[in-house]
Amino acid sequence: MLLIFILISSNVVVQVLAEAPPPPPPPPPQDVHVDNWLLTWTPTTEDRNVTYTVQYNTDLSSDQWTNVQSCVQTSFTSCDVSFTKSAAEHGCVKLRVRAKSGRLTSAPVNACSRHSDSCSPEVSLTVRPGSITVHLSRNHSLAQDYADHAKHRVYFGKEGELLQEQEDTASSVSFNELEEGQRYCVRVQYVYYSRLVGLSSCTQCELIPPSKTNRVKIIVTVVVVFVLVFLVPLISYILIFQQRRIKQWLRPPYQIPDDFFIEHHIPVNTRSPSEESYDVISSIIPADGSKE
Repeated sequence: MLLIFILISSNVVVQVLAEAPPPPPPPPPQDVHVDNWLLTWTPTTEDRNVTYTVQYNTDLSSDQWTNVQSCVQTSFTSCDVSFTKSAAEHGCVKLRVRAKSGRLTSAPVNACSRHSDSCSPEVSLTVRPGSITVHLSRNHSLAQDYADHAKHRVYFGKEGELLQEQEDTASSVSFNELEEGQRYCVRVQYVYYSRLVGLSSCTQCELIPPSKTNRVKIIVTVVVVFVLVFLVPLISYILIFQQRRIKQWLRPPYQIPDDFFIEHHIPVNTRSPSEESYDVISSIIPADGSKE
């Protein structure tokens, strides 16, 4: 009986382990970029068992990646990749980093370049109300060798969203009818015969400014809100609870004369208002002395 119980228990344990979902792969690194050919990245986990491997590709016609031997399963967050530039034509090397934990590996993250060079495009942005212009140079080393077959692939979109691939272009490009007050981001990479080459520029984001009309509306709105929220309650408080003080402020200044409380004697007329003084006329004598 004991042997049968052990066999049944073992079978149940094996079945449970078989049905358990596999552990997830480690999260990929973030902010993978090259600065003066020093590749750096930011870990997204504090697990010390996670290591990182750097790979590079110098072949424009294939998608074959090679490990950087000094940065295989390393616990560091940087790697010197200066030797890869000399190994590639025009310095057109692509770099990527992937995380590894045990037998599990994350998706690779391609590196970008913070500075333009022979195989990384120089990008500058100009923003206006409702539009953004991506300034790109026609005078780069790939264009000199491959003419119009070497172009720029522009990725564009709102900040926080996945950037969308736009039409390949040889020169600057503008995006119009954009939402004012919204941040938009751009990333650019060289493309040769529809194949991506070299390192892309690191993502740049800019805020679309409001137009003058909208700016006036915003100022008026702010003023109205300030009046409604602060001034109206303040005035109401003063009128309701400070009436006595307001009356005192509005009352004109006055001073009591020094002789106000001195007793004054006012003469009283005892004669009756109906009495009148007059003379009695007894007769009238004409001026010529005759009598009637």
